[in-house]
Amino acid sequence: MLTVRDLVRDLGLELLSGRDAAGSPLRWVHISEEPDPTPWLSGGELLLCSGLGLGDAEAQRGYVERLVDHGVAGLGFGVTPERPSTPGPLLDAAAELGFPVFEVPPEMPFIAVTERAFSTIVNDNYAVLRRSISAVERLQRLVLSERGLDAIAGVLASLLGGAVLIADGRGQWLARRTFRRELGEDVAARLADRLHAHARARVVEEIVPDDPELAGRALVLSVGATGDPGRRADAAPHAWVVAVKDAGGLDEFDRLLLHQATTVVALELLRRRVAGSTERRLAGDVLSSLAAGELRGAELARRLEPFGIGDRVAALALTSQGPPARLEDAVEAALRDEAVDGLVARTGPLVCALVPGYPEDEVVELAGRVAARAHEALGADARVAVGAGRPVDAGEARRAYHEARWALEARALAAGTAPDGSDGARRNGRAGRGRNGDGRDGGRPHGHAAAPAAAAGPPAVATHRDLGSFQLLLSLQDSEALRLYCDSLLGPLEDGEGARQRAAALARGVHRVQRPVGDRRPPPLLPPPHAPLPGPAHRGAHRPRPVVGPRPHRVLAGAARPRARGAAGGRPLTAVRPAAGTAACAGRSASR
Repeated sequence: MLTVRDLVRDLGLELLSGRDAAGSPLRWVHISEEPDPTPWLSGGELLLCSGLGLGDAEAQRGYVERLVDHGVAGLGFGVTPERPSTPGPLLDAAAELGFPVFEVPPEMPFIAVTERAFSTIVNDNYAVLRRSISAVERLQRLVLSERGLDAIAGVLASLLGGAVLIADGRGQWLARRTFRRELGEDVAARLADRLHAHARARVVEEIVPDDPELAGRALVLSVGATGDPGRRADAAPHAWVVAVKDAGGLDEFDRLLLHQATTVVALELLRRRVAGSTERRLAGDVLSSLAAGELRGAELARRLEPFGIGDRVAALALTSQGPPARLEDAVEAALRDEAVDGLVARTGPLVCALVPGYPEDEVVELAGRVAARAHEALGADARVAVGAGRPVDAGEARRAYHEARWALEARALAAGTAPDGSDGARRNGRAGRGRNGDGRDGGRPHGHAAAPAAAAGPPAVATHRDLGSFQLLLSLQDSEALRLYCDSLLGPLEDGEGARQRAAALARGVHRVQRPVGDRRPPPLLPPPHAPLPGPAHRGAHRPRPVVGPRPHRVLAGAARPRARGAAGGRPLTAVRPAAGTAACAGRSASR
């Protein structure tokens, strides 16, 4: 990079002031005799003039101050026979402000200065371009050889002479490499926090870190945040590239290389996504095995790695009144816009998404944004509903999946709707009747009004707080633990013959409450919380009573008792003729 000091040395001239500031880069050379040339300058230029419009000492001092304030790199004063030297007030002001000034002798035309400066600038820029092309070709070979992000960060660190870090769209480090000077963990943590905050605020501009340990030697660029016509304007970046020089600031080559490196990183991320497409096609099988409990522990964590899920995982469950396939596509598109990796698959009417285990509040925010975008993509009539499961270890992803799924079901039951947002009573042809078939709502405690129907807009996120006491059962994922829990709770009901009868009657009563006669709906994933049992006046009132015919042996037994009382002085006895076909019964009674 050409500087004022280098140009003065190449021309064989001498600096009169501002030797300390003469090492600043020289961007261009401009000639002007205007008293205030700053409107035609953008900073970093060398200004050449012969002092025709400088004026008196006060005007000369103001002239120098305006050049310094505008960021001009230096001043070349062309002496003439009429003005054989640089004015003293101008030199005094330049020396006081540390502004580089040198004299251009009469025998050296200004065009000689501009030619030397322009040729040096062009050659330097061409050299930078050649270096950057060579560096990008080297990075491209790494992508083609599938060396990964870590190798790309290592090559960038050696080319820049500093640390290079690559983070995902939410600030989680994907690769970290250093040159000679290590980057402290506290500094890396502060950088990650800032990237995370920028991602949540959808700030995707170039970032110059203001950390005291990084001031003047660091730059952060976003990957894939702008320029893609298929991405939403408020989409988060796909990744971040962070460069921290070991010493000194970043020059033109460093900045050019970093901007080109963002394209290489985007290609590598795309290659990883395409490489995992085959495994993604098996997402439905992974989710089915997870829900059935066939995958757990280390094996489940290994199967989730190709989907970008690390040690922690959270779950989203969504449903709508539209086709599940369209909802699945909408959820995948929403996660891409959020720059979030994950597994998306259908399981029955639900669409489930397993995502990295961000903090709980961020998972809920993510679920709300995904549901809003799915609602926008599917239309106002889709009535998208969403549930979120708290982050857990990757090997326990089944618990997060069931928590999201059951929270969605519990929210729907509490609102008196089916899980897809429609009115459950209307679907079953029982409009105007309670869920128990007797005009009363068995899904809410007495005294609680029915929740309003699902609004046409994006819904609130159902979470574990909607589960109530069912969280205890949800925490017992092991089949043996669930069996022990049920035995300890219901076992005392089976002690003794009478207890077994009471348990059977209780089970029949609970079954009658949960599954009313004539209810053709599929059984809910969870029973309605606090479902009241029918009162004595209504217990079994909706069930027809059987018609019991005459029983001959009871008739004969009743006739015999008055005869015995009559023998002791009671009322006269009346003979009873047995009905036809009861002779055998009468014979057995007489024999007794």
